[in-house]
Amino acid sequence: MPLRDLLITGILASTLPFVFRHVFVGVLLWTWVSIMNPHRLAYGFTHNAPIAAAIAGITLLGLFTTRDRVKLAWSAPVSFLAMFVIWTFVTTYFAFFQDGSIEHLTRVLKIQLMIFVTIAVLYKWEHIRLFIWINVLSLGFYGLKGGIYTIQGGGEGRVWGPPGGFIAGNNELALALIMAIPLMNFLRLTTPYLWVKRGLIAMMVFSAFSALGTQSRGALLAIVAMGGVLWWRAPNKLINAFALVLLVGVAWTFMPQSWHDRMQTIQTYQEDGSAMGRIYVWQTTINIANDRVFGAGYEMYDRLIFDVYAPRIQHQTFDSTIARAAHSIYFQVLGEHGYIGLLLFLMIWFTAWRIAGSLRKGTRDDAEADWLYHFGGMAQVSLVGFAVGGAFLSLAYFDFPYNLMAALVVVQRWRMERQTLPQVAAPIPPDTALTGMRKILWWVQTA
Repeated sequence: MPLRDLLITGILASTLPFVFRHVFVGVLLWTWVSIMNPHRLAYGFTHNAPIAAAIAGITLLGLFTTRDRVKLAWSAPVSFLAMFVIWTFVTTYFAFFQDGSIEHLTRVLKIQLMIFVTIAVLYKWEHIRLFIWINVLSLGFYGLKGGIYTIQGGGEGRVWGPPGGFIAGNNELALALIMAIPLMNFLRLTTPYLWVKRGLIAMMVFSAFSALGTQSRGALLAIVAMGGVLWWRAPNKLINAFALVLLVGVAWTFMPQSWHDRMQTIQTYQEDGSAMGRIYVWQTTINIANDRVFGAGYEMYDRLIFDVYAPRIQHQTFDSTIARAAHSIYFQVLGEHGYIGLLLFLMIWFTAWRIAGSLRKGTRDDAEADWLYHFGGMAQVSLVGFAVGGAFLSLAYFDFPYNLMAALVVVQRWRMERQTLPQVAAPIPPDTALTGMRKILWWVQTA
């Protein structure tokens, strides 16, 4: 039996039994498997095993046996997510290709169901901190791996994500890494351990090089947008501008000419077949939404639909054979679920942004709640990366942004409970990242 399969099996076998007493362990395992896809890196029986489904099933059972509190935190993003999920049932019923749409809906529902479970289960600071760590390390692994590959190869090779899952492609991996970098910085700002800080700095640098090594044009735009937000909010803008220009200059000089040639097509997108293909698909989704209030359903990327709704270019129909995806979270939702679906989708992220903003208010000078200020700020930067980079990728249902939304919701609940019931929600200092992990082992041993 291959070593990787043994390692994955050992981790699951030693931790899954504790899900029945502490269901948050199941949430952490689900997050690790769904984001990192570690079993896809193995070459034995675990490669195609339904590990995520097994973890989800055990976690759902654990909801009825756990000793921990289970209570869904209803807030604006959760409400809009619930309405969006209900609306996708309606659009699937009216979909052009109902069988394929139902299959796709089932896959999406598994993710959304676990998001609701996550929000219901995580309520202690230790839970939240570990949840953020799991998300960061799951993506940071590919940031380190891809960054080393990019630096060793001088940027000539292209970095790809793990086989299977949402981030298998180069563009998808780039967006995930870009969104993870602000959360890495949050952990760096709130840990007192020097070597942990240094490790997170290294992870951020390698993740940035890995994102550049994907040669994703959308990733470059997202990096620019996030950098602008960070610079605007940072003190000493002149010094930070100089440092930012220096870092950009180093990265720009390091990357090879092939990378520069690809990035320059952003300015000449009219001459790029791939870019123009995306624009035509976007126009097609607009035509669908204008004609059908329910959209076309999940499985709308078919020649028959594009033959009807694709725009006419020089008296010819757009070549539907290259229509494989919407290449935009906004047009993806618009074409599949219509304007109502798009509105609900946008409201999820708008209200999540507002929660992040509310976490920053009044916490800058609060020593006990300083981590709230940093988390709210870095979460907003990550959401900017998703908003900009997602405009060019079909990642409307990717786990990681929803995990970030869930983290914001449970952090907001933690803050409210700390204000109203301090004896129940006693604050845990933000310098207990490693201590929190040791506490899990203690809970496991004493459960």
